[in-house]
Amino acid sequence: MTVVIVHRDRPDVLPATVAAFAATDRDGPAVRVMVVDNASGPSSAPVLDALAGAGVEVVTSPTNLGFGPGANVGLRRWLRRGGGTWVAVAPHDARPRRDTLARLVEAGRADERLGLISADVGDGATPLVDPFLGAIGGPQTITEGFEPGDYPHGTLLMARRACLEQVGVFDERYFAYCEEADLGLRARAAGWEVGVVRGARVDNPGMSTAVERVAYLQLRNTLLLLREHYGRRQSLFRAVFALGRLPVGVVHPPARGLHWSPVGRLRGIADHYRGRYGPPPVWSGPRWGGGSPLRIRRRRGRRSRSPSAGVGYG
Repeated sequence: MTVVIVHRDRPDVLPATVAAFAATDRDGPAVRVMVVDNASGPSSAPVLDALAGAGVEVVTSPTNLGFGPGANVGLRRWLRRGGGTWVAVAPHDARPRRDTLARLVEAGRADERLGLISADVGDGATPLVDPFLGAIGGPQTITEGFEPGDYPHGTLLMARRACLEQVGVFDERYFAYCEEADLGLRARAAGWEVGVVRGARVDNPGMSTAVERVAYLQLRNTLLLLREHYGRRQSLFRAVFALGRLPVGVVHPPARGLHWSPVGRLRGIADHYRGRYGPPPVWSGPRWGGGSPLRIRRRRGRRSRSPSAGVGYG
């Protein structure tokens, strides 16, 4: 099984993530790790070279493609090569348990209708999409086996080849956040089952992205998600709801919720109605960029141009 790991500037955690996935093949399918690096800084180069020298396929981009488009680089390569029923996608800090992939594959084999399944992040929630609010957590109803939902968790998801061939890969307008919800809704609309495999645990230590970017991307992409799948009325309701909560959050901090950034949220709403998607605006901190040609690091440092040029945003 191919596992696509999307990496950005975390050389301190990437080797442990690769090792964690490699260790799962003792209890499950043989694993082939592919790292897609999103324009990481110089500090990541020694780690990427070491992984390539150890036989890990490392595809590097000179600009940050985002999580969904970065994952698409690996997914498209896997689809072109043929062979294999399932492919997994995870971020650079995912930590699967030894039996996680085995449990996911077992669930997929038991029901050919399963198109997108994800590991259990242990939050006690089922990933659902409310037509007026966006992604929400419903109650968990079982402790073992497949539980239907609207989309798979992006911390570790598995996609069936036939499902991706029918519905496509991640919509690259999302850049990061909500792309898995969009893919899940498209798969369900095409007749596939989507959800979480309880008992197949994965941990995700934390988030390193600036709060302004998270607030911006989550709200902008939620508005896009609701418009595309439910209509403009639902998307408008969510925008008005978000605007109404801003003054409340200013005077009453307990009402702010996670990722509080009035600037990020206001800009997210504005850019949605401008039709501006893809990479977020540049705030202070690491640069976020668009797409451009890719390089491939192979064993012993051999490199060649990838045919997947231009992956990113227009």
